[in-house]
Amino acid sequence: MGDMPVSLRIEPYPELACGVFATLFPRPLGEMPSPPRLAALLALDAAAPLVRDEEVRAAVRDLLRRRGYKPTGRGKPASEYLVRAAGEGALAPINLAVDACNAVSLHSGLPISVIDLDLAAPPLSIAVAAKGEEYVFNASGQTIDVEGLLCIRDANGPCANAVKDAQRTKTGPATRRTLSVVWACEKLAPRLTAATAWYRTLLHDAGAATEEVAIDGGA
Repeated sequence: MGDMPVSLRIEPYPELACGVFATLFPRPLGEMPSPPRLAALLALDAAAPLVRDEEVRAAVRDLLRRRGYKPTGRGKPASEYLVRAAGEGALAPINLAVDACNAVSLHSGLPISVIDLDLAAPPLSIAVAAKGEEYVFNASGQTIDVEGLLCIRDANGPCANAVKDAQRTKTGPATRRTLSVVWACEKLAPRLTAATAWYRTLLHDAGAATEEVAIDGGA
């Protein structure tokens, strides 16, 4: 994509299944507001091709706890935060990349990470965070302890996961290239395939281009 091919190594992890792709936007995100049809999908009652359910919520939590992480309370999957925010009327448009991510995550029940590829330092991988690893996840400087949590990593450490993405690689007005990871488990494979395809369609319809990412290894 562009001048830099995107590749990702996935370390072995029980029953992990991911939808992974890269996106190239024709202009910086600050110049590409989300189409009204996409923004409308940020409502709980919006018509969508997928509907979240309790089975999906439980399966996602089970996936994240396999290396000791506790996906509850403030550490619950991002897809659950979106449901609460949408229910409170607080899920507002942010930018095209994040809005497409949030819409698909809200309705599919699958957490999704999206990072700015130009802010991440290769090599990229997906692996479990080690003891003591943490990162800042918002502009206020709050941190999350990611020990035992499956994370996207770059040369500088963990930078995204199914709970919260790191502030240092988040998208912004200047973003042109992103990496998206839809987090799921093997038994949710049909839902993962459908969610990833819908996600890419939303981006294509808004004028962006997506492409497969070279995967090294497997889970």
